[in-house]
Amino acid sequence: MMVSLSSKVFILGTGWVVGFFTTYLYISTVTLHGGVNKYAIHKKIVPDDPHGGHDPWDNDDDEDMYSARETMGWNDFNEEHHHHDGNTVAKKLHDKVRVLCWILTSPTNAKTKAPHVKATWGRRCNKLLFMSSAVDNRLPSIALPVGEGRQNLWGKTKEAFRYVYKHHLEDYDWVYKGDDDSYVILENLRWLLKDHDPNKPLLFGRQFKPFVKQGYMSGGAGYVLSKEAVKRFVTRGLEKKLCRQDNGGMEDVEMGKCAQKLGIRPVDSRDKGTRETFHPFKPEHMIVPGYIPKDNWLYEYNYYPLKTGPECCSDFAISFHYVEPNQMYVMEYLIYHLRPYGIDSIPSTSKNNSIAATSLFRKTYQDKKSKHQSKKQTTNDLHADTIRAKGDVDNMI
Repeated sequence: MMVSLSSKVFILGTGWVVGFFTTYLYISTVTLHGGVNKYAIHKKIVPDDPHGGHDPWDNDDDEDMYSARETMGWNDFNEEHHHHDGNTVAKKLHDKVRVLCWILTSPTNAKTKAPHVKATWGRRCNKLLFMSSAVDNRLPSIALPVGEGRQNLWGKTKEAFRYVYKHHLEDYDWVYKGDDDSYVILENLRWLLKDHDPNKPLLFGRQFKPFVKQGYMSGGAGYVLSKEAVKRFVTRGLEKKLCRQDNGGMEDVEMGKCAQKLGIRPVDSRDKGTRETFHPFKPEHMIVPGYIPKDNWLYEYNYYPLKTGPECCSDFAISFHYVEPNQMYVMEYLIYHLRPYGIDSIPSTSKNNSIAATSLFRKTYQDKKSKHQSKKQTTNDLHADTIRAKGDVDNMI
């Protein structure tokens, strides 16, 4: 059968076009970053190491290209007009529940990541310290006598708590350990801690179940030790050598083993609806259904049955992990600045209008409270936390 020249040209051209686009799509999805283009399917990737210290896509090239290079801030530091008459409790809790935050960083991250922690959530700690292996006066950071690398994380953690115990413990009640890619809502952390006694040996965080009978707290999500827990850790765990002495091992697991030996009790840090407050991943990984594959380690490690999707996270969530500098500023805006008009926020242009708005808000709230006073309140209704928070304005101190 004879094929005309024009048919040959058409077939050749069609094959070229199809081949070109097929190749383009293939390159766009499977050839970069060790076989996967992170921009094509990044939304389906979650960390595959429960003790990993960094995002699986984290590298210096991405830091230079996609991360915020300069710190940013809003002029209205106290954010009062963004929290219509609602920051009174937070201010009182700030003074009553004293939290020292120390952040695990490195000489490299002290330039690229840690400054953004300082410019965002870190400023709400009662005291903020950065622990590194070298001094960086711009933060500043503290030089611990331990080298860098994941093989030294346990060593850095021990030395950091030793430093806090020696220099700061008497001035604070709780110590939060986090990473330089953590994001923490301090107001919610204080809300969790306010009814607990810092003079008891307590440990808060995202509880995992392997390796330690009573469980241990995720290092990525960050964890909190009470003043008494820090004392026991340093004076008995380190000085009396009841805990691991070399720098090896997985930092969070070793802390869990040590806590168990010292009688430091892990506290269920979930809310009244059994939703988690400390999170080892970034928000989108936790919230979007199907983001975390069923074979991910988190299903096996989580101490309680893992919830994903809308039920993953408490309305009073405390921490997230693997948060890039850019995302820290997005979260600052969404949490502390963005307000839907008419929902707990009534903007005003004058002092009189502000007073009138406050009176209207309180009257509306009291009317609603009276209207529903006769109805039985469900004990696990998370809105009860918000109502209770409003009542704490007069009872906090």
